[in-house]
Amino acid sequence: MIKWHRLFGLTLKDFFTGTSYSVDLEKDLSFKQQLLDVVIIENGGGERPEELPDGLENLTIHNLLTYKSHQEGLDGWTLNELIGHYVNYRKQISPSTDELLPDTEFQLYAVSARFPQKLDSEYKLIQVKQGVYDILWGDHNVRIIVLSRVSKEARNAIWHLFSADTESVKYGASNYQWRMSDISAIINELFKKYRIEGIAMPYTIDDFKRDYAREYMDKLPLEDRIKGLKEEELIEILKMSISTLPPEKIESILKEIRKKNGIEN
Repeated sequence: MIKWHRLFGLTLKDFFTGTSYSVDLEKDLSFKQQLLDVVIIENGGGERPEELPDGLENLTIHNLLTYKSHQEGLDGWTLNELIGHYVNYRKQISPSTDELLPDTEFQLYAVSARFPQKLDSEYKLIQVKQGVYDILWGDHNVRIIVLSRVSKEARNAIWHLFSADTESVKYGASNYQWRMSDISAIINELFKKYRIEGIAMPYTIDDFKRDYAREYMDKLPLEDRIKGLKEEELIEILKMSISTLPPEKIESILKEIRKKNGIEN
């Protein structure tokens, strides 16, 4: 079964597919397994995304993300863990512990479905824009992205998928443009988990498939559009198409078909 954190990571992996960034999931940072949810790494291949979701505008070379679903709280301990992951990760990828990569090559993010009320009351988050905040934790700035509060813009569709708000999730599913070929398992698992946890989700996998097909159908070759249709369905489509044509055009098409099949008029 796909868990919330892996589902979140897979969706980010989809977003950065074909860009200059690659995404590692559940990065193992120690001999005693401690998993960092997501690492977004600039790899030099492809192009930088034209538009990034709110909060990720400051991506650098190594971007470490911790994620908290609507079931979990983002608190000070979460940020302590994130700093610990950063220290381990920086040591692992540097030439040596005496020659660490520059701190400027790293950015830390805490992504949360819910607003961290307790953290804000104790340390006061600095709002950068709607749903996006900064907090100085030790000597590191951590960017906090609250998925239930970001603006409803197409660029934020990926965030809304994980906001746990029914209308926002529906907006995310309708507006996020998937890049990987086989994503039905991800979106189906997402909706299923929401329903299991008692969150109303009227937007179904069938709704998603229909909207997705409508958006991309005109980009497919004709043979792919009609693939899988039954004979009676093809006949109905033909009838509907012919009914919109003038008689002389219909006659011209019929003549062409007869000629192609060696049928005399």
